[in-house]
Amino acid sequence: MSKNLVIVESPAKAKTIKKYLGKDFEVLASYGHVRDLVPKEGAVDPDRDFAMRYEVIDKNARHVAAIGKALAQADALYLATDPDREGEAISWHLLELLKDKLKDKPVRRVVFHEITQRAIQEAIRQPRDLSMDLVNAQQARRALDYLVGFNLSPLLWKKIRRGLSAGRVQSPALRMIVEREEEIERFKPQEYWTLLADSEKDGQGFSARLALYRGEKIGQFSVTDGHTAKTIEKALLQAAQGRLRVLKVDKKQRKRNPAPPFTTSTLQQEAARKLGFSASRTMRTAQQLYEGVDIGEGSVGLITYMRTDSVNLAQEALDEIRTLIRQRYGAHNLPHQARHFKTKAKNAQEAHEAIRPTSALREPEALKGKLGADQYKLYELIWKRTIACQMIPATLDTVAVDLAVGDESNLFRATGSTIADPGFIAVYQEGLDDAAGEDEESRILPPLAAGEWVLLRGIRSEQHFTEPPPRYSEASLVKALEEYGIGRPSTYAAIISTLLQREYVVLDKRRFVPTDVGRIVNRFLTQHFTQYVDYDFTARLEDALDAVSRGEKDWVPLMGEFWEPFKSLVEDKESSVSRSEVTSETLDEACPKCGKPLAIRLGKRGRFVGCTGYPQCDYTRNLEGEAETEAAAEPEVVEGRNCPKCGSTLLIRSGRYGKFIGCSNYPKCKYIEPLEKPKDTGVTCPECRKGRLIERKSRYGKLFYSCSSYPECKYAVWNPPIDEPCPKCNWPILTLKTTKRRGTEKVCPQKACGYSELVDEAAADVAE
Repeated sequence: MSKNLVIVESPAKAKTIKKYLGKDFEVLASYGHVRDLVPKEGAVDPDRDFAMRYEVIDKNARHVAAIGKALAQADALYLATDPDREGEAISWHLLELLKDKLKDKPVRRVVFHEITQRAIQEAIRQPRDLSMDLVNAQQARRALDYLVGFNLSPLLWKKIRRGLSAGRVQSPALRMIVEREEEIERFKPQEYWTLLADSEKDGQGFSARLALYRGEKIGQFSVTDGHTAKTIEKALLQAAQGRLRVLKVDKKQRKRNPAPPFTTSTLQQEAARKLGFSASRTMRTAQQLYEGVDIGEGSVGLITYMRTDSVNLAQEALDEIRTLIRQRYGAHNLPHQARHFKTKAKNAQEAHEAIRPTSALREPEALKGKLGADQYKLYELIWKRTIACQMIPATLDTVAVDLAVGDESNLFRATGSTIADPGFIAVYQEGLDDAAGEDEESRILPPLAAGEWVLLRGIRSEQHFTEPPPRYSEASLVKALEEYGIGRPSTYAAIISTLLQREYVVLDKRRFVPTDVGRIVNRFLTQHFTQYVDYDFTARLEDALDAVSRGEKDWVPLMGEFWEPFKSLVEDKESSVSRSEVTSETLDEACPKCGKPLAIRLGKRGRFVGCTGYPQCDYTRNLEGEAETEAAAEPEVVEGRNCPKCGSTLLIRSGRYGKFIGCSNYPKCKYIEPLEKPKDTGVTCPECRKGRLIERKSRYGKLFYSCSSYPECKYAVWNPPIDEPCPKCNWPILTLKTTKRRGTEKVCPQKACGYSELVDEAAADVAE
């Protein structure tokens, strides 16, 4: 009986597929990529049509050997790596490594957009040839990234600091984050005031905003100081005489349509908003759901392929979704025809589907307890979004009421809405980036009719200031990258991870903040490699790679167009730009010590202001203006204490992460301690039962709580501890966890336990 060898990328997927194909098929995993460029200069040779030198990845050599051994016993080879450019390239690399063992055996390429019995068996029946267009597009991408990295990174080492890197798509992403931070720093708040009337009708209170005063329309900046606001407030109170007249009531009905099913980008955005997942965490969990999870009936693929920019849904999936909506939510929630969405992404791969459950009938509730916590949350999100996209629109009744003060020259306006028919909202509603508090239209107003009077309880003026644009979150950064066409869905997680790993940015309250090094690198690239961090240029290059993947463009001329001017620019900047020019930024300010210009410079501890006359003049200060001259920088002696290790004097020193207490006998004695005494939570360590849990800061400034007897006891938790045993597993402490989605809750820090209980905000404040 013939044996067919099927190669997939992961062992989890191999296990799931094996049970669907039967005894005639052997399924093995390549464990991801099998070859990569040799990690040294010359791996891509521009003089030989960009010929590439590959080598087997060490950790996967034994898997390649196992595949070769199995191929010797097989009659046919099926390459079933992921259905994208990267998967196509992995199949080609395998084929190149297995040439000697293939002989005349047939090689077939199959792709699985979902890991279900029907999809797998159908794909096996409809194999195709390997697509060299897709392979060449991936090779071109890899070669471009290599050439940029191997030429720009050493330049950064020479001009800024060793260990830095520059990437073809990471650099424009860094530019986005830095430019947003600079925009925030330049921002000057503008003061404005609003006037609100607090009214009441039949015991139901509501508020209205001043829209017209003395016949003039009131805009955002019509009232810009408190004195004017109080004058208007006083005049209106006097004119109103304790009541307002309903002048006009406008009632309308509007529809709100559901969002389309998930693409890679929108899944990453929504998982960040609703679940607090990073892009890499989202993709890792989605990969598990796609490859297969044991849910009691063996390993089953629960979602379709998670790297896609299409919003299409297969007809059979639509039929199943509509059947479920009819049965679970009623026929009235089902539109007459299935809803079809149009893909907005450039060059979307329409052959792919959107991310959806492989079976809509597999409801999340039925899988609870069978999936890991992250798997369940993400599957529920995907399932709800998919079902909601095929339901009727939500119907909202909106109302706008004009309330007159005295005559009709002074008007307050109240707006509100009610949900007449929830439609898809009963299942799912899309999250928003940086939502600005309560939406006035979401307020519910009492029944009002033109001509009637309502009670005026008071008029109040409120001071406001305009706010700068928010820093990028993971969700809003992914959205911006997609809008600009920078990178592709499968690269967003890697872009973000690289920026964080290189310490070009840090996350502060889940927002990206550029570091000093990140700013310097961005300034160097935007000033000297302007074209290559230009958003449009990066997007056009992505479009060109897409054209290669469709067979519309040859990859070698594309590489030539990029390489020649890029190489010339690198060589020019290497000789024409000095290190001091890159790492310092001259200020329009003279040194108070010698009169020479001051500059912002980069040191070991970050950016500082220093004299351009250094080393003749040693004047320095920090960016906030505090002097750091040689005299000021002299370490301060800690009075009344000596080093507990060697008895020497203790000093207050400055380091990379701020001030600390250290021994004056350094480096012979390396004793250090924090300058400020850590906050004692009063909670006994549940592990050693000797120390107390104290509040500490991580290297990135994030608070955590660890045992005071560290390093003897290394117990630590991220959330504030409570001296209260878990009622479920009796672990000696609980922690307070606060999220936007669930609020504040008591949580057992033992992951296997899973205990949680909601608490009110007041109780949480007391506990902390």
